[in-house]
Amino acid sequence: MFLRRARTILHFNQIISKCCNAKISATNELKNYPCALYSTGLRYVELPRRLSKSDKKPWVTDINEVKRQARLEKKERKVVREVILSPPENGLLVKELIPVAHEVLAARSELFTCISIVADSIPIYSCSVCGEVHVGSPPHQIRTCNVSGSKNNKEHTWASGGIEHILPVVESFHLYDRLGRAVSHNERLQVDRIPAVVELCIQAGVDILEYPTRRREFPVYFVAGRMIDFEKRFSKNDLSRKDIETFGFWEMMKRSNDSRKSSNVPHNDLKGIAAQGIVAWEKMRSGVIELVQKYAVKTCGYCSEVQVGPKGHRVRQCQAFKHQMRDGQHAWQEANIDDIVPSVYVWHVHDSQDRLLVDALKRYYGKLPAAVELFSRAGAEVGTKYSGTWGDVVVPGLDEEKLVV
Repeated sequence: MFLRRARTILHFNQIISKCCNAKISATNELKNYPCALYSTGLRYVELPRRLSKSDKKPWVTDINEVKRQARLEKKERKVVREVILSPPENGLLVKELIPVAHEVLAARSELFTCISIVADSIPIYSCSVCGEVHVGSPPHQIRTCNVSGSKNNKEHTWASGGIEHILPVVESFHLYDRLGRAVSHNERLQVDRIPAVVELCIQAGVDILEYPTRRREFPVYFVAGRMIDFEKRFSKNDLSRKDIETFGFWEMMKRSNDSRKSSNVPHNDLKGIAAQGIVAWEKMRSGVIELVQKYAVKTCGYCSEVQVGPKGHRVRQCQAFKHQMRDGQHAWQEANIDDIVPSVYVWHVHDSQDRLLVDALKRYYGKLPAAVELFSRAGAEVGTKYSGTWGDVVVPGLDEEKLVV
């Protein structure tokens, strides 16, 4: 019995070695033909799928890596020694990212202005049942409305939309001290809620008079799992928050509207405005990605709540999946760019801008972010960055539908 099992294992190892040698030789032959290693077609990008109510957002960092870091932090807290923190974990600003924060805030203001001007000439539609967005006229007839309360044939119920459907605003609590304690449930009406992009820029170095924030001159120290801040005891410039109003949420709409008016955008050239808007869109998203790599942002794994800062707030307002088990608390995890600046994708046709999109030909249509689609219909060039989402396929006509394989 033992000899039979040994012969079987030996025979199995010989088969594996032959397969490996054949694979290596095939790979060496392919190296002589460089064209065989690359694809000449377009590289298609898979768009993020719409999550159901019971699905959790995917982790930005692998869950095993998150657990490993948590175990290391737990082990470090047991050792009484100082841990050297680097900006912005120690409360200081990252100096090279201060210009980036100013550029992001300026690009956001310019983007809102460009969208508001272009939206006056190009209609925007939104489904009143599922919230899907369509840019241009007429609205599409693709049957993708598959939520509770939709029609039996899954057609959309279109209504006029606006800038809030093209570029939805995600809000966050404004923190006077980003390293201070989290916002409690009783303080939810006393702390301002401002756009998360604006709060991220404020924490990265932008000073706004209406939203004061604390700027440290000396770093904090992390000893045995506890954060020690000597500026609280020996402060020179921080006068115990004297004459500082850290609330006033009822004036938020007035402040945000005033900040969008300051932009040097010409109103007579629609194509130029669209081109300028795409540049502002790309600059804002690339800047936010650069800031998020250094400044921590948290999001709920089940709802759209976002908190800019190293930890989430303690407001019990989550109404998502199994919120009763968490007592209304949010399931905080690391956020990504789509949590701070959501990309609303709409249907896009490359060869024609004014054709009716039907359900039978939806496999030939592509998708673009709603802001990019709005500017492309105004005459701006999209470029090759989004070629993986809309492709380069000629859409057949309605009379050619039966001839398509």
